[in-house]
Amino acid sequence: MLTRKKHTRRPRLSCLKDSNHSVPETVTNDVIRLIQETPDRGDRKLSYLKEVFLTKFVSSDTDPADVRRTRAISKWLSVERENEATNDRLLIMSEEYNILPRVTWHVFRTHAQRLIAKILGDTVPLTALFGGFSGGATTTKSRTESHPAQKYLGKAGITSAAEKWFETIRQEAPAWMAFSDRLEFVPIQGNMLFTVPKTTEIDRVAAKEPDLNMYLQKGVGNFIRRRLRRVGIDLNDQSINQRLARIGSIDGSLATIDLSSASDSLSIELVSAFLPDLWFAFLADIRSPHTLIDGEWHENHMFSSMGNGFTFELESLIFWAIARSVRDLTGFSGIISVYGDDIIVESSIFEDLSWVLGVLGFSVNLTKSFHKGPFRESCGGHYSDGYDISPFYIRKPLTTVRDVITLANQVRKWSQITPDGGCLDPTLEHLWVFLRALVPSELRGGTNPDTNNQLQSYDIPSRELVAITVNRDNSEGGYLLWLDTCEGSTSPRDGLTTSSRSIVTNRYRTRRVRADGRKSPYIFLSEIFTTAEGLTNISNTS
Repeated sequence: MLTRKKHTRRPRLSCLKDSNHSVPETVTNDVIRLIQETPDRGDRKLSYLKEVFLTKFVSSDTDPADVRRTRAISKWLSVERENEATNDRLLIMSEEYNILPRVTWHVFRTHAQRLIAKILGDTVPLTALFGGFSGGATTTKSRTESHPAQKYLGKAGITSAAEKWFETIRQEAPAWMAFSDRLEFVPIQGNMLFTVPKTTEIDRVAAKEPDLNMYLQKGVGNFIRRRLRRVGIDLNDQSINQRLARIGSIDGSLATIDLSSASDSLSIELVSAFLPDLWFAFLADIRSPHTLIDGEWHENHMFSSMGNGFTFELESLIFWAIARSVRDLTGFSGIISVYGDDIIVESSIFEDLSWVLGVLGFSVNLTKSFHKGPFRESCGGHYSDGYDISPFYIRKPLTTVRDVITLANQVRKWSQITPDGGCLDPTLEHLWVFLRALVPSELRGGTNPDTNNQLQSYDIPSRELVAITVNRDNSEGGYLLWLDTCEGSTSPRDGLTTSSRSIVTNRYRTRRVRADGRKSPYIFLSEIFTTAEGLTNISNTS
């Protein structure tokens, strides 16, 4: 008897449903080998990449997590001992001490105070109190429940000194008052220390702030950020420092300065010496005076740490004032640009500025600071004689399709010869071809190398990755978030694009995208002359 053959549908690749689909364990070693065995041919960009691309790699074969964490905490406590010494030194420093030739400490401090007062004003405006929440963990919220909307209601950590400032906000914001019975203050002494991977040898220390302290801190950070634009410091644009670093690498006129543990070296007495009295008192109230380290409270000698909502902006403001004061009081002129602890000044004041920074408790990282020779580095931009040699880093083993897409897009961006398009540098084309073969064809065809939702390639796109989200019941918190977002916005969309969903960032799925014929503007030669099957064959023989 004849039977009808049952139609079987070709199975879909599982990675199209969940991009956590694993890739072969050998991929990471293959990638490392392909980079290390690529012939230099006198290429400074490639040789520099080989020097640094594994410096931030962390895996089971590198130093264990507990060892890296212990080293990070030991370094942090060492910086704190230096901060204590800096506080003592600044307290007893003579007004007549020559911090620069023929420039006394009194003259220098007064000059810096005036510069900062012009930025901040002498008093704290009410608008500086209205901040917001980030998506990071706090003293009462873990990373998985840290969507901003979830932080407006329920338990919220706060230090005793910050309570009066938050009560001021609640009196001025009717929406806060309407839900005041839904917010439970949790008194706490300060923030909580944690570490994240930094390099193969040591972690980076940061701190989880009390929820409502963070809200106030974000308000201050946003206020300082806006005011710094008045003097040409735009903390929303790293390309300014990158462009200046490139100029410095060409003609040597500009120096790039990097500081070690800069955020953690902002001492209490330094902030007190430079800020207007009312500003210092306010910031002292909303900072975390103590840090919880493995169950024990540590009294902080630093003013604020990484994790504080205003640390980045405050350090940028203070470094700008210090650099500007050195320039003005030594009779020089010229460019000053600051982005956190990335400082760019005229090379002529590099030595004087380095000395002053040392007196004030900071340590210039001489391995990452440059005022002579053809190399400059700032804000992730690395330049040699004007040539962009910025590397990419492999930070962990490649385990998923998304990891492969991320690295392949970094390789493609590294291969761009000029910003305005054209064919790509073929030096690492063989590596990109190898990675491309691991990515399903449906996820190819992206046009932006700075994203990890599609492989940038000369293909027609059909799908892209999107984060899997978990819906939360945050209607009331979402309403408060909406009001905060709308405050000062220029269009309804600024506020309406807020969401009450909490993103689970370690899991992704795919969604269809319109195949509109978009093509990547940057092309490898193999993408023009080789078919997809040919590319796969090349990758298998690499």
